[in-house]
Amino acid sequence: MYSILIFIAVFVLFTVWVLNFPIFGRVPEGARLARIKKLPNYRDGALENLSPTPMKPDNVSYWDMIKGMLRGNVNGAPKSPVPTIKPDFAQDASQTKIIWFGHSSYLIQTDGQNILVDPVLSERPSPFSFIGTKRFLGTDFVKAEDFPELDVVLITHDHYDHLDYQAILKLKDKTKHFIVSLGVGSHLEKWGVSASWITEMSWGEEIVYNTLKFTALAARHFTGRTFKRNQTVWSAFVLQTSKDKLYLGGDSGYDTHFKDAGEHYGPFDIAILECGQYNTYWPLIHMFPEQTVQAAIDLNAKVLLPVHWGKFKLAMHDWNDPIIRVVNKANEENLKIATPLMGESVILNKNYPSSKWWLAHNL
Repeated sequence: MYSILIFIAVFVLFTVWVLNFPIFGRVPEGARLARIKKLPNYRDGALENLSPTPMKPDNVSYWDMIKGMLRGNVNGAPKSPVPTIKPDFAQDASQTKIIWFGHSSYLIQTDGQNILVDPVLSERPSPFSFIGTKRFLGTDFVKAEDFPELDVVLITHDHYDHLDYQAILKLKDKTKHFIVSLGVGSHLEKWGVSASWITEMSWGEEIVYNTLKFTALAARHFTGRTFKRNQTVWSAFVLQTSKDKLYLGGDSGYDTHFKDAGEHYGPFDIAILECGQYNTYWPLIHMFPEQTVQAAIDLNAKVLLPVHWGKFKLAMHDWNDPIIRVVNKANEENLKIATPLMGESVILNKNYPSSKWWLAHNL
């Protein structure tokens, strides 16, 4: 009996010690938590999606997921370094430029300002540097010190593949302001970002920062950096510049919110949407590539830029399956699609790279 109690005590103390590591961040409390509890989709101690969104189908167990991940896929990562281009950070205030760095990290340069979205620069999107999938060979081509001074860092939600502790530590002193989903500010403050530098937003809220208008909208996903989920908001964002309108999708399963956004906020000059890390084991929290194309159509987007692929192996599909399928479906639907190399510039209304670089024989 005493040995069991000692084991439980040691386990609890170890858990508390681990959860105090800075990388986990901090769950919302005080006035921030009170604001979250007032949201219409906060029920029974957690935030909910607009539609019922179980993490997995009823006929799938978590053990099924674990077995699938353990089986792996020999084609889950490229065998050779991914080709990249050295980013050109020169600004032309008359243009809107987007530079993708792999997965869901990209820089938007518009109106003479730099907006960096979901920067992940660490080797692994994991709470521990020695556990989890490594980034693909060749994708470590840009570092925090390479970036110009940043006007805004925008964080869609707090998962490790979107909110990188090490990246925030390295970027916070060259960033003027952080615009984040409600609750994420708790993590940032724990990591030394001043509260006065942070604007937190929930669905339907708008702010104007310099010449830019940001609107937070619903997505279909979940959040959490430890065991307790959905204590912070997950969002998509509309970015309205002086000349263009962009939809920044973050992570989301497919649902009617894309159609709603297209009707109320569209049309969009470009939609930046996830197209990777899907599986039938979790069909509601990430989109399959064909759904990504449909979401762009629902949004009334002129161009689709597919992201959330090409850097990390977080699902069981072939590493280039997302882009092959999304390009095929976009062509079928006559939807314009940009497929830049990492580091290559997409310039709205001027340059939409479309080479099929992922088909190189040595990848």
